[in-house]
Amino acid sequence: MQTFDWIVVGAGITGAALSYELAKQGFSVLLLEQHSVLQGATRFGYGGIAYWSGTTDLTRQICAEGIERHRVLSDELDASTEFRELDLVLTIARDENPSAIAQSYAHFAIPPRLVNVAEACELEPLLNPDAIAGALTVKHGHISTTATVAAYTQAFIRLGGQVRIETVTALQRSENLRVTGVIGQQHTYSSSNVAVCAGALSRSLLKAAGIPVRLYFTHAELIETPPVDLRLRSLVMPADTQRFQLEADASKAELDHLWDQPGHEPIPSILDAGATQLLNGTFRIGQVSRTLTDPNATIDAATSEAAIRAQVGAVLPALQDLPGQWHHCLIAFSHDRLPLIGQIPNMEGIHLFSGFSNPLAILPPLAQRFAAVAAGQDDAVISQLSPGRWG
Repeated sequence: MQTFDWIVVGAGITGAALSYELAKQGFSVLLLEQHSVLQGATRFGYGGIAYWSGTTDLTRQICAEGIERHRVLSDELDASTEFRELDLVLTIARDENPSAIAQSYAHFAIPPRLVNVAEACELEPLLNPDAIAGALTVKHGHISTTATVAAYTQAFIRLGGQVRIETVTALQRSENLRVTGVIGQQHTYSSSNVAVCAGALSRSLLKAAGIPVRLYFTHAELIETPPVDLRLRSLVMPADTQRFQLEADASKAELDHLWDQPGHEPIPSILDAGATQLLNGTFRIGQVSRTLTDPNATIDAATSEAAIRAQVGAVLPALQDLPGQWHHCLIAFSHDRLPLIGQIPNMEGIHLFSGFSNPLAILPPLAQRFAAVAAGQDDAVISQLSPGRWG
């Protein structure tokens, strides 16, 4: 049986990027994915690259590195990621104070510019002027997440990487408890190192091995349309986004015990009404975020879809009745909006690469840095993102 230098669990955008960068460093890499056609957050990703949103020295640095990587990635991978830069329009609700909202963004690396209702509607003609008090705007990157995964994966295979469809059920461990591979439903695979990139399912996989991590997930709900002729010029989101506060509240240490049991909802759900459109004309409209602790929780799709259509329709009336289908996926996050990256403390052979709340802005450079650390380089950025940073 072949023993790999690295096994990467999960072939979404995190696993695909990390596998490619490890293979670039000369490692033998096996990438395992349970679905032959991708599901989850990569399949339904909005594709936004908020490279302007760094608020600390660390996040400003990796966001700046991220946009530079995206600008050259299609050429490097020899396949299009559908990268472009477009206007992000952050809508300010009619009853909100535009100046106060603008001030809340003043500490970002590139603060969005405040515009009045007429200017907002000039940027995005589909906006309902009666629903907003103005907007903030800034240039924003955008890719197709599925096209980017395909580009990464094909480049990885050209470097000698292997991809197999396999559901990982457990970690393989030696007598001294070092992780030496993974156990799947069909086969056992051996490696010197395992990187878990399974998004929201990373927590349950590691918990089954007796490894606690502060990794959580939301159930994200959206409507996806078929390609349509209607055109959205920008990416539209609410300026007063609730999702990140939801994540912070739901991941407080005193609530951790709830996340190890199904049937709980630590924090009530929220709906951030926004929309994006892919280059092929497909809209993704949403989104509801729920902190249900059961990954397989049942959700009332019809009620959720109606709520999304009503709230998005208030801001973008032309989108309310577009044909489309409700979808649901899981999105991993950490307590401090930074991913969990690196070797799990006090464990040999097992690493985590997950919990990206703002993934696309920072994922490419962090995958590159992780692989360089694996090859023996020191990296102060990766050390700040350790899964053990809370003790």
